[in-house]
Amino acid sequence: MTTSKRILVTGAGGFIGGYLVKQLKQEGHWVREADRKAHEFSASCADEFSIGDLRDPNVVREVLAGVEEVYQLAADMGGAGYIFTGENDAAVMHNSAAINLNILECGVQARIRRYFFSSSACVYPKHHQLDPAHPICSEDSAYPASPDSEYGWEKLFSERLYLAYMRNHGAQVRIARLHNVFGPEGAWRGGREKSPAALCRKVAEAADGGEIEIWGDGEQTRSFLYIGECLEGIRRLMDSDFPGPVNLGSEEMVTINSLARMIMEIAGKQLTVRHVAGPAGVRGRNSDNRLIKARLGWAPSLPLRSGLEQTYSWIASQLPSTQR
Repeated sequence: MTTSKRILVTGAGGFIGGYLVKQLKQEGHWVREADRKAHEFSASCADEFSIGDLRDPNVVREVLAGVEEVYQLAADMGGAGYIFTGENDAAVMHNSAAINLNILECGVQARIRRYFFSSSACVYPKHHQLDPAHPICSEDSAYPASPDSEYGWEKLFSERLYLAYMRNHGAQVRIARLHNVFGPEGAWRGGREKSPAALCRKVAEAADGGEIEIWGDGEQTRSFLYIGECLEGIRRLMDSDFPGPVNLGSEEMVTINSLARMIMEIAGKQLTVRHVAGPAGVRGRNSDNRLIKARLGWAPSLPLRSGLEQTYSWIASQLPSTQR
């Protein structure tokens, strides 16, 4: 039987955080949510929900009071249209770093003993991801460091920050490098959505026989992790004795063009693709799951299409009936 704990989930108004709160409540834990905003698509089931700016240490002290564990998912983030234009670099680095610095320093004062930190596959060097067919994304390849975005640099800094607090203050830390998590109730418009949601929206909005746009040539490769398997991996990591960092992603690598074709098949539409200039990120990225299999005895295995079917259905349901 699971022993009930008092848990704080930061970034709980976001996609992964919202699902994580539901998971923890189903397991019988007492959960406090913290974020600047409520979840856009579902009501909170947390025992407490604190609205506040985690860049403010006073807010962080308040939300840490009385909890045993922290799942830190709060970050300034978004899809390629937000991360790779360069227009948001200062905010991305400052906001996320400030949150992590506050969580750890105030956490020491509050005697928090256990943390989960959501890092990202964006920490991996750009020069290891030039070949779309053979990207190198093993955990040890992150150094010498050369991420392709300031978002990746901040994540790498914060990984080191959490590990330093573990060494110097005895905190138990677990770090996962998440690879493109998607699913229902995630951002699907507004500029911060990621490619699965963006393409689902474009296909859903297009009339059969119409056209959609894809940034770049569409031959860049990625893998995409369904939200249910993301939660499974996070909980398994937290219950283990392995601090990480460890990849948490699917090894089913696809091109963005093939991702779009898969979504068209799900929708039952024949559409033309027009490739346009836009931020496309690295040429190739895929999760390397050797370490997670060795240390946790598990790795994500859900076929991409299964997750896309659920995601497309949900996004299509969000559109006005005249656009479906």
